[in-house]
Amino acid sequence: MQPVITFALAKGRLAEQAFELLEQLGIDCTEPRNPGRQLVLWDRKSNVRFILVKPSDVPTYVDHGVADFGVVGKDTLLESGRPLYEVLDLTFGRCKLCIAGYADQTNQSATRATFRVATKYPNIAHSYYDGKGQTIEIIELHGSIELGPVIGLSDVILDIVESGSTLRANGLSVLEEVCDVSARLVVNRVSMKTKRDRIRQIIDGMAEQVAKLK
Repeated sequence: MQPVITFALAKGRLAEQAFELLEQLGIDCTEPRNPGRQLVLWDRKSNVRFILVKPSDVPTYVDHGVADFGVVGKDTLLESGRPLYEVLDLTFGRCKLCIAGYADQTNQSATRATFRVATKYPNIAHSYYDGKGQTIEIIELHGSIELGPVIGLSDVILDIVESGSTLRANGLSVLEEVCDVSARLVVNRVSMKTKRDRIRQIIDGMAEQVAKLK
């Protein structure tokens, strides 16, 4: 009998696109597509289990070994800093992690001793600016990040940018690109050893499906 394989997925677009790939491998995603109030969903025929969690929690579940696989955005993965195997770029959910603000920053930074960055990614922000040798103050926000520079709370923001329409609507623009972001398939390190054959089979199958999308 095949070992139980558990996927940790965040509800929403990334999960739906992951289901499409998994269904091509013969995994029945009917239950996780229609979870209702259930927290643990199954394809019992394939011995595959799904847990639907918040995006920021996906790396945690995989790191602690209660999930073998996770599908998570590169931004969330970087912010978590968890020691996971990143095995596949799934290519969907593409966007960029950027520094954005006013093109002319003198109206803010000249009046403040410390450069302020508003973001929900404090670890990424510290790492990025440490790499530049620049000291910053983090203003941690979790909604309407663009308000930071607009109302003078911060000099810039570090956030996900897709179309850039919200930035432009508020007079802001991309100042620096930090990294490209897309959905990634991650694996627990112990699972890679203890369930190697089944894990490898799923990775190779998903990689084959991703290649067809290119």
